[in-house]
Amino acid sequence: MPRVTKSVTAKAKHQKVLKSTKGHYGARSRLFKTAKQSQIKSLQYAFRDRKNRKRSFRSLWISRINAGSREAGVSYSKLVDSMNKKNIIIDRKILSDLAISDNSTFRKVVKIATS
Repeated sequence: MPRVTKSVTAKAKHQKVLKSTKGHYGARSRLFKTAKQSQIKSLQYAFRDRKNRKRSFRSLWISRINAGSREAGVSYSKLVDSMNKKNIIIDRKILSDLAISDNSTFRKVVKIATS
């Protein structure tokens, strides 16, 4: 029975790693060992930042709603509290979009919530 080498498998594995680290700096994109470490770290960053993106978007929406609600004469916390008491269920993403693009509708929502 002939001897089987792992050269084809190893080369494919190396190429896969090097392809995934294509944009990395210096040896991180050229040498297999450092590229492998760089790939592992980049996947960790990607996992962490998928969570952080949700967090940062929510804070952006809140600051937009706060700016729009203060123009209408009420603070963000009072607006959200009054919306909860009146069972007005609009999520922050939609509410911030209204505050930016359709200010008249946003003011109507604020008026209904605070009246």
